[in-house]
Amino acid sequence: MIFGGLQKFSLIDYPGELAALVFTVGCNFRCPYCHNPELVYGTARKIDESYVLSFLKRRVGKLTGVSVTGGEPTLHGAQLVNFVEKVRSMGFKVKLDTNGSNPELIKHMIGQKLLNYIAMDIKAPLNKYRLLTKSNIDEKQIEKSIAIIMNSNIEYEFRTTVVKGLLTQKDIENILKIIEGARLYCIQNFSKTKTLDTHYLNRESFGKNELSELKKLCDRYVKQCVIR
Repeated sequence: MIFGGLQKFSLIDYPGELAALVFTVGCNFRCPYCHNPELVYGTARKIDESYVLSFLKRRVGKLTGVSVTGGEPTLHGAQLVNFVEKVRSMGFKVKLDTNGSNPELIKHMIGQKLLNYIAMDIKAPLNKYRLLTKSNIDEKQIEKSIAIIMNSNIEYEFRTTVVKGLLTQKDIENILKIIEGARLYCIQNFSKTKTLDTHYLNRESFGKNELSELKKLCDRYVKQCVIR
């Protein structure tokens, strides 16, 4: 398996763990505000799996977790499963970041006890998914992934990046209705550092008061909501 990046240490990406981050290459979505265009388009510097595993072997007993993010990791199918099996065999906990477009693989990895934590991005209410992701995603796949994750016995979170003018408060409420009762929902405010569509560098982020109102709304539907 070839990766597009390795962050050797993080205190914030994997809750409660000292983690390394590995970034997979490629994505089936084209969200215009995405901050990892080099991973989406495959132009990132390539890192071989053997290098990643060698690094992790030296960090056994020092790091406790590995977060697999992207891009979209589940595009790599059996290669992803094989890599995670190797990481788990070293004693690391594994967190997977996913857009939820491959529910069968998510179900398989949870069933095989390969994952300790899963974070799924919910891009929009279902009726806006194709418009926002600029893809032909079957929205039912997103619903399946949500159900699989919520009915699993592992830690999880759902999260949505909010961009002013792209998602409204009503859109967020429609998302919340799908994940009602979820353990954790994260609102991620749009940051204009780097975007797939450079026009989005001119978009506005939500203000503190607007985010506060969104959190009040979220608190009615989920067990915990945080603003990031």
